[in-house]
Amino acid sequence: MKITVKTLKPRNPLVAPAHFRRAGSHRAGSRLVRQEGQRALQRELKQMTHSP
Repeated sequence: MKITVKTLKPRNPLVAPAHFRRAGSHRAGSRLVRQEGQRALQRELKQMTHSP
């Protein structure tokens, strides 16, 4: 009687590096968008002339 061992399906070698890089969307996160909006608002307020 022969004993056969089933071999596992080989893993995709590109998946592990993608997980380590936190692969995902290339757009800016919501935090970055909020910060940039706040900076733009501050720039606008600095440029406004104050009325006496």
